[in-house]
Amino acid sequence: MGKTLEKDSKFAISENGLEKRPSKKRIEVLKTYKIYLNGQFPRTESGRYYIATNSRGEPLANLCLSSRKDFRDAVLAARSAFKGWSSRAAFNRGQVLYRIAEMLEARKGQFIDELIKQDSTKAQAKKEVTMCVERLIHYAGWCDKYQQLFGTVNPVASSHFNFSVPEPTGVVSAIAPNDSSLIGLVSVMAPVIAGGNACILLASELKPLCSISFAEVLHSSDVPAGVVNVLTGKASELYSQFASHMDVNAVIYCGDDELIQKEIQQKAAGNVKRVLIYNKINWMSESGQTPYFILDTQEIKTTWHPIENIGGGGGGY
Repeated sequence: MGKTLEKDSKFAISENGLEKRPSKKRIEVLKTYKIYLNGQFPRTESGRYYIATNSRGEPLANLCLSSRKDFRDAVLAARSAFKGWSSRAAFNRGQVLYRIAEMLEARKGQFIDELIKQDSTKAQAKKEVTMCVERLIHYAGWCDKYQQLFGTVNPVASSHFNFSVPEPTGVVSAIAPNDSSLIGLVSVMAPVIAGGNACILLASELKPLCSISFAEVLHSSDVPAGVVNVLTGKASELYSQFASHMDVNAVIYCGDDELIQKEIQQKAAGNVKRVLIYNKINWMSESGQTPYFILDTQEIKTTWHPIENIGGGGGGY
């Protein structure tokens, strides 16, 4: 192209004739959010991505479309991490959850910005992030208390002490709410790991930005690798694997699709895994936090301990 002759017009006159000037607006370089597996941030094995957009159709970021292989890798990581995490002292798990809350508080501004990009108002974004921090602290406090609440000493007729205590079920797969970017993900994850389980989370497909940013918070906290694994992608492609994998002990589904709910229940029967449907919970209210969510992913173990029958020994005054 020759030297431009006109400078103030939207069009330029060149040796090739009248041409439209190129736009000076900079094209934003979109961030590519990776998945979070075993304490690392790899790209998806599938090599597939999708562009997350807001309600106005504006592109926000590139997100991984996780595959079944990614999920299987996440299950291996969670199973490896489960033994060490579940054997930690309850107060130590509480310390770790509190540390997550501290790190989230320190990065509050970033999460508010990401929520605003995903159609929240500034007031809504501040409220959601603040509630996430408080919810993590809530479950941190329950880590060393829920066993006292849900455990019992049972009356028996024989010479035994009989105890029933909750123990973590193992590896939990969870499909987070699709209409929530952060609070739904945190509210599903916190009670699961507070109870000593390891988990695989599938983030919201519509509002995924905060999920991997939250994984960065987990990575910079004291959470051991593999305890929490975060995938992004389509629930329609992965829910079957979440429900049918034989090394998953419980599955949580937060969607409203009744067909998917039914299929999850059918496929989960293969290894009698527990199915939890959280589709009518307002995560922004007080009903979104309760120690009973911890109990949902616990198994009750009963122990018989023989004791001496003093009364039957003929003792007396």
